[in-house]
Amino acid sequence: MKRILFSIILLSSYCFSQETDSLSVQHPMEKDSSAVSQPKVRMSTLDDVVLTGTIKPFSRSKSPVAVEVYSQKFFQKNPTPSIFEAIAMVNGVKPQLNCSVCNTGDIHINGLEGPYTMILIDGMPIVSSLSTVYGLSGIPNSLVERIEVVKGPASSIYGSEAMGGVINIITKNALTAPKLSVDMMTSTWSENNLDVSTKFNIGKKAASLLSVNYFSFKEKIDQNKDNFTDAALQSRVSVFNKWNFQRKENRQASFAMRYLYEDRFGGEMQWDRSHRGSSEVYGESIYTNRAEVFGLYQWPLKEYIVTQFSYNYHDQNSFYGSNPYNALQKVAFAQTYWSKKLGNHDLTGGLTFKRTFYDDNTPGTLSGDGITNAPMKSPIWGAFVQDQWEISEKHTVLAGYRFDYDKIHHEVHSPRFAWKFSPNPYHTLRFNFGTGFRVVNLFTEDHAALTGSREVLIKSDLKPERSVNGNLNYIWKIPVGTRLLQFDASAFYTYFSNKIVGDFDTDPDKIIYDNLHGYGISRGASMNVDFSFSFPLSVNVGVTYLDVYQKFDDGNKKSQQLHAPKWSGTYNLSYKFANNLAVDFTGQFYGPMRLPVLPNDYRPEYSPFYSLANIQVSKSFKSGFEVYGGIKNLFNFTPKDPLMRPFDPFDKYADDPISNPNHYTFDTAYGYAPMQRIRGFLGVKYTLK
Repeated sequence: MKRILFSIILLSSYCFSQETDSLSVQHPMEKDSSAVSQPKVRMSTLDDVVLTGTIKPFSRSKSPVAVEVYSQKFFQKNPTPSIFEAIAMVNGVKPQLNCSVCNTGDIHINGLEGPYTMILIDGMPIVSSLSTVYGLSGIPNSLVERIEVVKGPASSIYGSEAMGGVINIITKNALTAPKLSVDMMTSTWSENNLDVSTKFNIGKKAASLLSVNYFSFKEKIDQNKDNFTDAALQSRVSVFNKWNFQRKENRQASFAMRYLYEDRFGGEMQWDRSHRGSSEVYGESIYTNRAEVFGLYQWPLKEYIVTQFSYNYHDQNSFYGSNPYNALQKVAFAQTYWSKKLGNHDLTGGLTFKRTFYDDNTPGTLSGDGITNAPMKSPIWGAFVQDQWEISEKHTVLAGYRFDYDKIHHEVHSPRFAWKFSPNPYHTLRFNFGTGFRVVNLFTEDHAALTGSREVLIKSDLKPERSVNGNLNYIWKIPVGTRLLQFDASAFYTYFSNKIVGDFDTDPDKIIYDNLHGYGISRGASMNVDFSFSFPLSVNVGVTYLDVYQKFDDGNKKSQQLHAPKWSGTYNLSYKFANNLAVDFTGQFYGPMRLPVLPNDYRPEYSPFYSLANIQVSKSFKSGFEVYGGIKNLFNFTPKDPLMRPFDPFDKYADDPISNPNHYTFDTAYGYAPMQRIRGFLGVKYTLK
């Protein structure tokens, strides 16, 4: 029955064509000479120029790689202070809460954990492994022009670590940005967010965008009465400066810098800074200092040659209870690529270099003797080539190959293949295939290894993970009067060998890390529909089905992946009244997901079905002002018992056979959703163009 259901989902699932309010254009549908006569409609073609699928600017409709594009306006329907929270509006993309105390998280694509997702800023791999834990919350929405999402393999262009997909955050262009933009928002929980950006011209050929974001949440709230903060306190400032240059023949040139500082705390209500690192009052305190530099330069030649570069510095000073974790990561990256169109072939080739320095105070950076500190220094050289061949108006093929080399793992090969078939403007079928290879930085990527009281056991020398990925995408546009009902079907499959998993089940006092003796599977399908009615109502609803598990060699034992709900989805309803008044109802829903429980645990192994809904009312004025307000977590959902033994966080009495016969220990990894209950928000914007 399950196989039949899965087959039906693959054949009938639809995934929406994403809304891109500020980017889409209106023009008549072109007729296909081989197709039957179709009614004349006017449609939003969503034919944006995208970067993520093929590295160079390319028409989205002609790209053989399925690229989803989301404008800033899309995310403004549910205003949030950071990209990490906003990205939940994308179907199949899930910001996963990994700790109920300090509220760390990562971004899952199609059920694959955060480290399998490559996050880029303006095409550069800025978000390194250490910053996947805290750096994502420091990217404010005010910087975003649009976000491009590629679900599935993209290794031949972006490196073998892009096993699950790519999220490319495209920042605003200083040449076209507003002269002044201000956005202030507060909530009934005293969450205060301020975004200010200004643009100024230097002569006629250069412009600079300066943006400052400040977020403050300092209110200790404990509504579930477990003596722990329901949400982590945060004080965060981010400063961003970007330069764009106007050059002959529209050649590109840009340079950007960003600095982030964050002070984050979650823990017992009586904690103050005097308890930082002590074993008296439990608290998780994290100081983050982060700096980024990145840019792009197109050479002044007839040939299309572009050089891109980036550098990021990430320093983390933290305590998880009495356990210190201090880490430093520096990543330098550069690539130069050449592209040329020869007939129906669009050729691209390039060279890359990446150097990562990483050091921390864990056993992960000790030498073989277990005593001497040995920071990781891993230069990686790479080369890639791809050919996008437009065989005909209906068929386009992309073939790519990437070669990487480092002294530890030597040669890494990453082939890629994509095919697009579009018999007419109403139907498009895309198929993508690729491989992945990833070296795991255990302590930087798995927060469970640092927090709580479980002992970390690395069972053997961990080998790199490898994967084979496939993705099938189908777009169907149905004329309904003068409008289009848009469907988009996606099915995906990933096979892992050497996957590194954390075993929470064998010993309740330990997390045992080892390469999987067997294989891992991540497969599923998504469906979504998008339609704008003749009256001012637009509806966007999506559903994703996941089957993510590990299969072990010893018998038929099968383990469902933690925090991977079988069913999830998004919904977005927008209605625009007269006089620029709009109402947006948005949210996500999640089915049961497996959670890390202890033997004889009183907490259920699977979470309940739940939904996080939001409603916003906004009013814009001709003067450039906009006022907005609403309610978050409208259904008032919060998890039950997110912490095990919160009254004994240092496990001082965990061995007492009378008070603790089941040998429970303090644990923070059970949480799966925010602990913030229903709350209101109010904001005001001003834009001077």
